[in-house]
Amino acid sequence: MACLGISPDDPTEQKKFDDKLGLGFPLLSDKDHSIASAYGVWGEKQMFGKQIDGIIRSAFLIDAQGNIAHTWYRITPQKTVPELMKVL
Repeated sequence: MACLGISPDDPTEQKKFDDKLGLGFPLLSDKDHSIASAYGVWGEKQMFGKQIDGIIRSAFLIDAQGNIAHTWYRITPQKTVPELMKVL
């Protein structure tokens, strides 16, 4: 089993984010939003009272065959692994 994070941030920003939160899993950069778009998690959202395009924080449990077995939307990074462990 592997846990990975993906965001549109560059690796330098991701390192700062991981250092701050101590996530304990690798973060991959999706600068062109192609992965987020493929999973339907790049789109309009509210931030500070404004509509913007951005990442919709989500987590996906993908089984050995590559199928999505479970999804979590609007989940915090800190809750991702604990919530994943509940269904495993």
